[in-house]
Amino acid sequence: MRPSGRAADQLRPVSLEPGFSKHAEGSCLARFGDTHVLCTASIGERVPPFLRNSGRGWVTGEYGMLPRSTNTRTDREAARGRQQGRTIEIQRLIGRSLRAVTDLEGFGERQITVDCDVIQADGGTRTAAITGAYVALHLAMRTLRGRGEIDQLPLLEPVAAVSCGLYQGVPVLDLDYAEDSSAEADANFVLTASGGMVEVQATAETDPFSDEQFSALMALAHKGVGELVALQRAALGSD
Repeated sequence: MRPSGRAADQLRPVSLEPGFSKHAEGSCLARFGDTHVLCTASIGERVPPFLRNSGRGWVTGEYGMLPRSTNTRTDREAARGRQQGRTIEIQRLIGRSLRAVTDLEGFGERQITVDCDVIQADGGTRTAAITGAYVALHLAMRTLRGRGEIDQLPLLEPVAAVSCGLYQGVPVLDLDYAEDSSAEADANFVLTASGGMVEVQATAETDPFSDEQFSALMALAHKGVGELVALQRAALGSD
């Protein structure tokens, strides 16, 4: 029995609330159970130096956890004067995931930055961030189209992410903190709507896991991402 009482292949209650932020060109509040992440997409008119005069745009991500997103207060990284390695890893993952489904030549020399701020954490913050970030990015692209600056959305397909793991020897979908903190293995899968793999991160916390167990986790991930993509599409409505 999972601590939450969920079935092995069951996501936490998930909601994606588009347009949550008044000022951002695109935004989404992603709730995966008790993990809540605010994703805001901002359009800038400058690209990184390596893309100047290339005719290509750039999509990047930033990630942070608010001081009381967990059960004890954590100092802001700005107060420490540097970002932690985990933060850098996750925001690079967010950027790679979004660029994998974006036609970078389709929106001019602009940079879209998607900020993912964890309001409340209960496991799976990076997967909630990626899933919500796609909705925010999609809405930002709609803003560009609404301004007449692009003719069509330069997005190839949705991308979403979910965690899976071995909990008490059983492959389970979408780990919350109670499971993640005691799982024998955990993995994060970033997949596209068509089933393409963008990134897979899998780690044994105790004994090594087998090919069969990894295949079971992958199957769960495909099921979960399929459900998340359906929620993304419902949140975005029709173009």
